[in-house]
Amino acid sequence: MDHLQMMPNIVDDDDDEEVEASAEIYLSVLWHSGQLAAAFYNSCDCSIHFMPDTPETEQLCLLNRVIADLQPKCVLTSAKQDQHLTDFLQTLKPAPDGAADGRFTAEICLFPRVDFALPICKQKVLSRNFSLLPSNLTESEKILHLSSILPFDCPLMVCSLGGLLKFLDRRRIGIELEDSSVQVPILSIKKYVMTDIVDMDQDTFSVLQIFKSEAHPSVYKMASGGKEGLSLFGLLNRCQCKWGVHRMRLWFMRPTRNQAELTSRLDVIEFFLAPHNQETTSNIQRCLRNIKNIPMILKRMTLSNTKVTDWQSLYQTVYNAVCIGQLCRSLPHSVTLFSRVSSAFSSDLHYIANIISKVVDFEESVREKRFCIKPEVDPTVDEKKRRLQGLPDFLTEVARKELETLDDQIPSCCVIYIPLIGFLLSIERLPFMQDKSDFEIKGLDFMFLSEGRLHYRSARTKELDTVLGDLLCDIRDHETIIMHQLQTLILERSTVLYEVTEYVGQLDALLAMAVSARENGYIRPCYTSNNVINIKEGRHPLMVFCSGTFVPNPTMTGEQEKRIKIVTGPNSCGKSVYLKQVGLIVFMAMIGSYVPASYAEIGPVDGIFTRLQTRESVSLGLSTFMIDLNQVANAVNNATKNSLVLIDEFGKGTNTVDGLSLLAAILRHWIKQGPLCPYILLSTNFHSLIQLKILPESPIVHYQTFEWCLDGEELVFFYQLKDGVSEVSQAARVASMAGMPEEIIKRGVEVSELFRQGRAIHCLHQTAKQEKIDKCQKLISSFLSLDLDDPQTDLQKYLSDEVLPFSSIF
Repeated sequence: MDHLQMMPNIVDDDDDEEVEASAEIYLSVLWHSGQLAAAFYNSCDCSIHFMPDTPETEQLCLLNRVIADLQPKCVLTSAKQDQHLTDFLQTLKPAPDGAADGRFTAEICLFPRVDFALPICKQKVLSRNFSLLPSNLTESEKILHLSSILPFDCPLMVCSLGGLLKFLDRRRIGIELEDSSVQVPILSIKKYVMTDIVDMDQDTFSVLQIFKSEAHPSVYKMASGGKEGLSLFGLLNRCQCKWGVHRMRLWFMRPTRNQAELTSRLDVIEFFLAPHNQETTSNIQRCLRNIKNIPMILKRMTLSNTKVTDWQSLYQTVYNAVCIGQLCRSLPHSVTLFSRVSSAFSSDLHYIANIISKVVDFEESVREKRFCIKPEVDPTVDEKKRRLQGLPDFLTEVARKELETLDDQIPSCCVIYIPLIGFLLSIERLPFMQDKSDFEIKGLDFMFLSEGRLHYRSARTKELDTVLGDLLCDIRDHETIIMHQLQTLILERSTVLYEVTEYVGQLDALLAMAVSARENGYIRPCYTSNNVINIKEGRHPLMVFCSGTFVPNPTMTGEQEKRIKIVTGPNSCGKSVYLKQVGLIVFMAMIGSYVPASYAEIGPVDGIFTRLQTRESVSLGLSTFMIDLNQVANAVNNATKNSLVLIDEFGKGTNTVDGLSLLAAILRHWIKQGPLCPYILLSTNFHSLIQLKILPESPIVHYQTFEWCLDGEELVFFYQLKDGVSEVSQAARVASMAGMPEEIIKRGVEVSELFRQGRAIHCLHQTAKQEKIDKCQKLISSFLSLDLDDPQTDLQKYLSDEVLPFSSIF
């Protein structure tokens, strides 16, 4: 009986295991122009997860991490894809014989390219009936709701999601036996973020000026693209080679919270900042300038399409890489990157450098504009070259003997060698040689006429063709064979060249950060496991270059207190700059850079969310306030206790009461979370938020303001942050400082006072307006009194005498 009573529990456990085991991941990925995007469906909880457009290299390391993390059952992509992605997906296919070799495998599903077209996919997403959306939404409301969840400004992500939805409709996962009208259930849509990656959207990169693209000032480059404007990337980018620029941009686009990796980067920067290491720094930078495009050269080698410049670039790159490796071997191996470079730049690199220097004759290659080898590389080629070099004297002797057998009327001749044609006897065209029949000479075969000279084959030239052959073509053929052999040897050791690209990029990027840190007086941030942000004398890395003097300000948040900072103050007192300053300092710490402060202690940060400016979205037709809400909704839905949320002047695009109410509701939601609340920096001119005591008292709420004073009627800003609140915006004085006409400011103050006192606001020039209204009514009355059927009515005269003069009053 006991055994029978235990059976239901055993069966239930098995059922749970089967349910858990049946969870399957269906992944849709696209990679195009260095950008990777993905979306996947989890059959366990019927959820869709999306990964926004993210920079990705040709090695597809990020995609490899995504695959390893998700272990998808099926991978979906476009049938027309880049070869690198095709090769990567081949490694995921099961072995043909079904043998298990220990590696992960997945089904690869290819859809036509048209199924991933942006308009089609966008329409597919917007038209789908998601059960997570309220059923009573109109089409426009549905678009607004989805835009708060999905980043429609990431086209590759929209395409991958649209392709995934089509795949689900075809496979009918989990509803195979249901009616055809039933759709695959999608209960939630979530953002997928890698474990170590800091969550940031494209708006955050824009509003913090991490990147800023501008039109190039040169008229010759206007069509080819732009240049980096005043941005954090432009400030820190002192890279010497393209791989450093590429690596730094990748770090900027994917800031990490892996403290071991960040510490490793800071160790390198600290080493290069030491005064006694400046000579080493200069030597490495000198070598980095000569690192060329290795992947492109290797690609041309695989296609046997290398040029002389490719061989020069490759040798220059390998030689300088060897020098970098030797320099790093002399540096302390306690710095992780130096240790990796020392081991990665192996003997294969020396081998490639030696074999290129021993085989390739660069001087002759440049002169001949083709691949040429050095002497003593191939005896056969050396022998043919010796024959070719001695050929002029030999041919002069042959020409003298030929002249002895020719007609006395021919004064001179010469024997020439033409590649691919062979040896020919060349004779100057004489006056009596007019027609082609006159070209015939006994014992010679006429070939062609060129530049006033006749060319023939004789018995001796035919013999030379047989004995000497086509020397130049033979030499080129032999050297081409040697070039292919050399290419094969290099491609067999190409792994070390790709490692050169990887580590040279890291080294160059960190050197660039070190140069910027030295010039601007940045300090090394400290990482802590405590959930705090502690910055002393923080400075905005960009604004310091735009103002004569810059006042530094601190930022201190605790684990149990001051996690919500509400900053008030007059317009233009520095609130927005301060919020961006904190965001940029935290961001710089998350890419492993030194920061502009006297001290910086940064706890774990898993995301940076901003609402620092509004933008228009023409494609979705969103209002300014709706975008405002979407961005804050993203923070409310996704921010954790380790996230940094920056909100500037929330509610600008709507009614004051509505904006204030929503802001208060959002803040109360975060206050209730207590220590689990994100780091929040909010600037606002909603003074009622404080005056009416809408928010509950809590140790996690901290009120701050910027110092200012009135010097007579002049408003003076000190840009110094202090505890407390400011209950006035000083909008009129700020408008005056900005150059607004006095009569407009006076009227604005008047309307503001009337509104504050609850009194009626009357329009200006009310009497003149009433006179216009009376004249309009009189004109309308006279027009209505016209009898248009009366032939005596002169309508033209009425318009010129009555209507046209009246139009001048408007």
